[in-house]
Amino acid sequence: MLIENIIMAFSAIRANKMRSFLTMLGIIIGIGSVIAIVSIGDTMRSMFADLYEDIGVTQAYLGIGYWVDDMRQGDYFTLDEMERIKEVFGDEIAYIDSNAFASGDAMQGRTTVKFQYQGIDYNYNQVQPVNMVYGRYLTESDIKARRKNVVMDVESAVKLFGQENAVGKTFRTTIYGNTDQYTVVGVYRKDETPLQAMMKAMSMSVNDTGSALVPYTILTWPNDYFYYLHVFASGNVDLDEFYGRFVDYVARMKGRDPSDFNLQTAAQEMNSVDAMMGGLASSVGGIAAISLLVGGIGIMNIMLVSVTERTREIGIRKSLGARTRDIKIQFLTESAILSACGGIIGVLLGMGLVTLGGAVLQIKTVIRFDVVILAVGFSAVVGLFFGFYPASKAAKKDPIDALRYE
Repeated sequence: MLIENIIMAFSAIRANKMRSFLTMLGIIIGIGSVIAIVSIGDTMRSMFADLYEDIGVTQAYLGIGYWVDDMRQGDYFTLDEMERIKEVFGDEIAYIDSNAFASGDAMQGRTTVKFQYQGIDYNYNQVQPVNMVYGRYLTESDIKARRKNVVMDVESAVKLFGQENAVGKTFRTTIYGNTDQYTVVGVYRKDETPLQAMMKAMSMSVNDTGSALVPYTILTWPNDYFYYLHVFASGNVDLDEFYGRFVDYVARMKGRDPSDFNLQTAAQEMNSVDAMMGGLASSVGGIAAISLLVGGIGIMNIMLVSVTERTREIGIRKSLGARTRDIKIQFLTESAILSACGGIIGVLLGMGLVTLGGAVLQIKTVIRFDVVILAVGFSAVVGLFFGFYPASKAAKKDPIDALRYE
């Protein structure tokens, strides 16, 4: 009986192709929009997850809180305190430095480029890997001896020296009022995440600023005091538990309350961004789903017209022994198939648009098949819900009156 109803439903759809398509259009747009929006949201969440994975999910910054009024000299960190922290936590800390940054004009010949300098320790490459294409990375002796050696990326080397291989070349720059000559010991290339590449491609401004890695001991000189600790926890630790103990220890060391310290972790930021992206995608997807309601109303309207047009058919079927339930199931099946077909077309449209957009932007798209299956099933339910009243109306028709209908 079900197969017979399905065949009859497809026959009715084929008999009125244009009307059936226009009826399905609301479902197509609604399902297509929901699939596209959810996929775009999941793709963006995946890209942000890759970005945070690239910058290091375990990293954090710790310093005295901006809300603390009684700031004192002892609140600043020293190199000796940082070494003590390394000894106390041992292998639980993968990396730690003073979070030192500085900017200055790098001058080589007639070329002057604004540079951003990041102070690092010799093992920074273990937590933030880069591909060394020329020369070497900074060594432990560079750090301890405070050598004026730098490692820069390929783009910065081209901006300052006009070529990628700048190993052995020197330039002058001023950091904290001291002008010195620095030597390039290595040039690296860092792979970009899809999000970084997309943001770079979409940026309308030309960035003329270079960047370089220098020993952090240069940027803490001459007083060796610094405001923040930059920490990477080991991958095998419970981040919440570890950073809780970490803040408690630093607070005791400084004679402060743990609440006086500001801890910013990449994991917290990633969770916040993920929650925001998920909430935004759900909200916009919910708005797009309103079109399903419009599509459902369209199905109900057309099914009512269909019931009126097929009054004699209903009378003939009833006179031949069809029960009220059979008539109801027939029209419910037709409305469900009409809606499900619209849902399938909408899914293909939504997936196609997302895949095409990903190919154009050269990013990997995320399409969840559980959402696809749910969307098709939901569209069929919409058809059943909005087709119930027309089906009931058809089933209740008196066969005698139906046969007399012209």
